[in-house]
Amino acid sequence: MSLQERIAEADERGLAASALACLERCLPPVAVGGGESEPLRPLWASCEDGRDWAGRLDTARAATADVDEEASPVPEMLRTAPSDWAVEPLREWARTCSLLSLEFHRRFDMPVGGGAAGDGPLVAGELRRQAEILEALAEASDPESGAGGASGLRGALERSTEGRRVLRAVISRRSRGRS
Repeated sequence: MSLQERIAEADERGLAASALACLERCLPPVAVGGGESEPLRPLWASCEDGRDWAGRLDTARAATADVDEEASPVPEMLRTAPSDWAVEPLREWARTCSLLSLEFHRRFDMPVGGGAAGDGPLVAGELRRQAEILEALAEASDPESGAGGASGLRGALERSTEGRRVLRAVISRRSRGRS
């Protein structure tokens, strides 16, 4: 199943967590919000059932207000986040976050074969991670799986943390290479 098909079939929880996972991977390497190193964590807590989504969204927006938009698309992604916990607005946001995250990864990727065409391993890994997160969240939402919702959210956050480490390592290597 394609990434877009997975987004089309996801519920509110899966859509919000998928979008948040994209944001997590695009956070800048330095702390934001005057030292807040995990500005999106309050939003993750709302992903299970949407409780206090709008309030926690406002908190995350405030915590990332000082992030340089040239360095990270997170402020833009949070501005487009819906305050309503509803399927269609969350689906549109998840699609937007997916595309912005892929664009952001593409900025640091090396195309396959060194040419201009085709995506490199960084973008391929981001696509894979996005699909895996949506799949894991869908499985955890299935009552017959016995997985439980919290395990799906935890898995999404763990995959995002791994992806953030990979991207930060690439950015760090690039900056050392330019110095």
